[in-house]
Amino acid sequence: MSKSILPRLVRAILLSAALPLGAQAAAPAPRLDFSPEQWELARSVARQPGLAAWYGSTALAPVFTAPEAAPRRIALIEAAAQAPVHGLPSIYGVEQLQGLEGRTDPEAEVTFAKAFARWTHDVGGGILDPRRVDPENKRDVIRVPTEELLARFVAAPDPAAMLAQVPPQNDGYRALQQALAARVGPVVGADVPTVPEGVWREGMRDEAVARLRARLAAMGFAAEGAEADLFDAPLARQVAAYQARAGLGPDGVAGPRTIQRLNGGPGSAPRDLLIALERMRWLNGHDLNARLIWVNLPEFNVRVMEGGRTVFESRAVIGKDKEGWRTPEFSDELQNVVVNPSWNVPRSMALRDYLPRLQKNRHAVAHLDVVDSRGRVVARDGIDFSRYTAKNFPYRLRQKPSDDNALGEVKFIFPNPMNIYLHDTPSKGLFGERTRAFSNGCIRVQKPVDLAHVLLEGAAADPAATYAGARESGRERFLKTEPLPVHLVYLTTIADEDGTIRHFPDVYGRDDAVWTALQKAGGMETLASTR
Repeated sequence: MSKSILPRLVRAILLSAALPLGAQAAAPAPRLDFSPEQWELARSVARQPGLAAWYGSTALAPVFTAPEAAPRRIALIEAAAQAPVHGLPSIYGVEQLQGLEGRTDPEAEVTFAKAFARWTHDVGGGILDPRRVDPENKRDVIRVPTEELLARFVAAPDPAAMLAQVPPQNDGYRALQQALAARVGPVVGADVPTVPEGVWREGMRDEAVARLRARLAAMGFAAEGAEADLFDAPLARQVAAYQARAGLGPDGVAGPRTIQRLNGGPGSAPRDLLIALERMRWLNGHDLNARLIWVNLPEFNVRVMEGGRTVFESRAVIGKDKEGWRTPEFSDELQNVVVNPSWNVPRSMALRDYLPRLQKNRHAVAHLDVVDSRGRVVARDGIDFSRYTAKNFPYRLRQKPSDDNALGEVKFIFPNPMNIYLHDTPSKGLFGERTRAFSNGCIRVQKPVDLAHVLLEGAAADPAATYAGARESGRERFLKTEPLPVHLVYLTTIADEDGTIRHFPDVYGRDDAVWTALQKAGGMETLASTR
């Protein structure tokens, strides 16, 4: 890089990092009397905005190669070495970082800095961008800027403790980590024998039981027992504990699947856990211990959670597994409970299902009003529906509040560009189905009135009476709630509140796309086969 470019480069770094946008034009030129080492550092970080912002704001002062920086280097090396514990591939150059110990040159500084940026990015918000993985995923990951993380890191009296706070700090994520450890490790030494195939249960006595006991103990599930070859009650409890942690049915019987997992066979590949951990990292930045609405789409379930515990639960119906109908993933904030709602037919549905019927008979679907752009109901006799196509149809279709309204008696609004919300439904029979993917994209709730009562707590002195009064009015009524986060998530593998791992059908087939992207990110296929 030429000398004429370098001053402009450093100036750009310093201005972009240290000043608000509005102040940059009037700012004086920064000092340009930097050492050759600082020029090298500037050139190396110029194309990484977060690092450029940090080093620009600190006049290119070193973070990892300063005299007092040894604890920072050690902390980063130790944190990045824990990548497999988080279900991340070992791609953070730990061995290279270890080889740089004691060096104070710009190359060492930049290598550590780039490792810091990549590690905190991946463990703090996921190695993938969910919107790029799947166009039906509308989630925006809340990522802490690299320069802000570096500021915390430098200021921290304990750099290791600071880095430990970057990954998700919730029980669900930790339980998935523990399940991963139970599935692939800790690595069992070669001196620990595998368990022979068979079905081993309480009351049996065999040399294989002694092997089972030893292997469980090596994996952190030690069972007290006077006789090693006797399958006693303490051993059954530890088998069940291992099964729960590994995502198996915790029946306390060591059958083929349990033995296969214990021995590290083909069934031990933790694809499901790696996907779940990545999806949970996408939620980092949201306080999952706050009071919130949690809709896990593959579970067909709506919960109100508080402090990580369920305070309300209801079955749900989600969007059909069809193009344009599948319920997206995103987070938003509840604003209103709408009693006696009108139903504004989604435009895609109006064009696909109703316009052809209106073209054949203008008085078809009589339960729907035709509404113009000003919100006025238009008489059908004055409309020639044959003139219109999907591109130029100028009307909306709306159903007034009624007992057979498609939204039932209540809906729950968290405004979003996809026009997705929770609502009641007159089609109650669908809640009895095991796989409940029948809607046009919104989420139908089996117990909507009970949900309304729960959500009005804190905003109304008597939630039930407030709701009943609005309902009896017969008019559409908007009831204000306290702001409440809403999370529409897609977790086919999840940890229950007691840490038990549960699995649900991949109803939309979204896990394959995440898994393919994880493998492309590097090293996942190796991690998945690790035992």
